[in-house]
Amino acid sequence: MKIYVKSGNFIIFLVILMEFYGKNEGATMTCEPKYEFLPCASEPWGTLFLIVVYQYLVALGQKYISDGSNKFFSLIGPGIFGASLFHILANFPTLFLVLQSGLSNNNGGSSTASSGMDMLTGSAVMSLTIIWPSVVTFGSYDLADDDDVVTEQEPSFLTKLTANGVTTDKATTYTARIMLMSLIPFIILQLPAIISSISITRVIILVTLIVVSSMYITYIMYQIFQPWIQNRRFEYVTKKFVKDKLQTLLSINGKPNMRLIREIFKGLDEDRDGKVSNAELKTFLLGIQVQADSATNDDFVKNIMDQFDISGNQSIEENEFVIILTKWLQEAKKPLSQNDYNPLTFLFKRNQEADKEQRKALIPKKIRNAQSSILEFLGALSLIFCGITMTVLVSSSFITNVVAFASYANVPSFLIPYFIIPCATNISRLLSTISSATQKTERATSLTFSRIYSGVAMSSMSTLTVFLLLVYIRDLPWDVSPQVFVVLVIGGGMAILTSTRVVYPLWMGFVVYLMYPISLLMLYLLTVTGA
Repeated sequence: MKIYVKSGNFIIFLVILMEFYGKNEGATMTCEPKYEFLPCASEPWGTLFLIVVYQYLVALGQKYISDGSNKFFSLIGPGIFGASLFHILANFPTLFLVLQSGLSNNNGGSSTASSGMDMLTGSAVMSLTIIWPSVVTFGSYDLADDDDVVTEQEPSFLTKLTANGVTTDKATTYTARIMLMSLIPFIILQLPAIISSISITRVIILVTLIVVSSMYITYIMYQIFQPWIQNRRFEYVTKKFVKDKLQTLLSINGKPNMRLIREIFKGLDEDRDGKVSNAELKTFLLGIQVQADSATNDDFVKNIMDQFDISGNQSIEENEFVIILTKWLQEAKKPLSQNDYNPLTFLFKRNQEADKEQRKALIPKKIRNAQSSILEFLGALSLIFCGITMTVLVSSSFITNVVAFASYANVPSFLIPYFIIPCATNISRLLSTISSATQKTERATSLTFSRIYSGVAMSSMSTLTVFLLLVYIRDLPWDVSPQVFVVLVIGGGMAILTSTRVVYPLWMGFVVYLMYPISLLMLYLLTVTGA
């Protein structure tokens, strides 16, 4: 709540500053604001300032919508909301901006259509060439399997490029294949560039509209009846992949930090006899919060003691402590099943059915009363409402100033909506992605990638449906083949790459970063120079 209060105070400051600027400029210039309470500008620098402010407000609106929908999804779980409305809310700012630009009459229909497709292209490309490689670069860890070889020395950058990286599970490649299938409509939309006929182009647009809307509805129905994608997204939203305190014992290269583990042993050994007793072990288990209610009973401590006490002398020696704790860490790094979120569950593998209740006791549980649940629902809905309201009020002025500044600066029309608008609508997504990537586990990487792939698929299908509907109904000229081609090349290349492998070395993240300026160059050559 403190974060939102700070954001509100900053918004008030921006509004005062904008009003002050608008009054000063209004003394010499005239302009017509979209709404009376929003200022406008008639000069390049004033327009640029307003773009920055409106971009921040759009980004903040996106954050409110994202936080509210995530909270709502975590409360109700997978279902119809997670399969349909959740995706619409996640993509609402881009959808509304495309709708707004498609209904606008500024600068003619052709540029309006191009602006909407630029936003669609920029959002998809930014997700795959900025957000995706951020997972690899910020989440990379040592890919070597030799966990027995542990060193505290920082490896060189060149060594990290090949030795470090991320891994994913097999299910992640399936979501990448779904993203690949979502590009089928873009293949169809390449036909107008080949067949130069207005009547045939309209038929192609109509056919593509039917195909993409059918795919969108089919994907929603698939998630309802086969909710494995929703389950992965639910696990991501509820942060069940987040590392526990035990994994803070990993060293800089993602392996057990032996020095710190030995220091912990010495700290537990209060009587300095070189051994850890039952009481001292219980202190350690409470410290890492194995059980949420901290009710670590004697039977549980005895069970753990039996695992530690390799020599069977009813106490834990330093080497035993190091061996078992290292094993725990190795288990904690491995991908976990849907219901196992604690590294200690490996202790019960020998008799899983008999110890089912004991495993459940290890999973933290939240106890809510009816009143707190209602308040949480209202809080989630209020965030969504505030985010939508902010987006609706600001987006029109945002687009107007973006188009005006492009005209003032004499820059290619695609450049600003291709870069600035996607930044505004994806900045909170980028930050949350980096936060999850820093967990440096296969599970965190897999869920984050799945979120990106399913997000790109749903965003592309929903946004393209709205865009094609506007183009067909308003009979707008079709001059966006270059943008469609860029989406097909970047999206298709990344979809093929990610659907065929599960290991991504660090160097691959830096290479994918380079694809973003390459995509800009492609658009420039295709739209400006006509190459």
